[in-house]
Amino acid sequence: MMDSLILVNRTHPLPAPPDPAELAPVDEKHPDILLCRDARAWLERLLDAVGARGAIVPVSGFRSRAEQQAIWDSSLAEHGRAFTETYVARPGCSEHETGLAIDLAENRPDIDFLCPQFPDEGVCRLFRLAAPEFGFVLRYPAGKEHITGIGHEPWHFRYVGRPHAGEMALCGLTLEEYWERRGTRGRAG
Repeated sequence: MMDSLILVNRTHPLPAPPDPAELAPVDEKHPDILLCRDARAWLERLLDAVGARGAIVPVSGFRSRAEQQAIWDSSLAEHGRAFTETYVARPGCSEHETGLAIDLAENRPDIDFLCPQFPDEGVCRLFRLAAPEFGFVLRYPAGKEHITGIGHEPWHFRYVGRPHAGEMALCGLTLEEYWERRGTRGRAG
């Protein structure tokens, strides 16, 4: 099973993808969007708890390395290097390759795959506030770009499990900072 605290970023590439048997569709309406089973179960609980089923929809979950490469290449061609390096992880360095990350959107007619709308109001705000209680964190918060290496993505949530998500939210820590803090106590990852 994929370690829910695995750190994947530019300096910590994914050592190996999850076992395909660990992945499951997020729901019946999106059979092609996959998450690790634990993350999917907690996401369902979270959506139910805030009454968000149908109001919040999944946009992207697990991606193979080939899919991440195609997204990277497409973004470079369409948006250029600066945008791509800000909002798209390099292949092998994407949390989506873990099966623990989910991009979500407010349910609207036109949803942008790379930068979906996930406002800080209404049901999206309720989701964001309740997420740590269900093991999820907003992975790329505003003001922490210099730490995460990725621009602010209000739509990208990462399953790290409980109680880690609560601790991270309470202390305002990114996963990188949480890893560093745990490492200084001799308990890294």
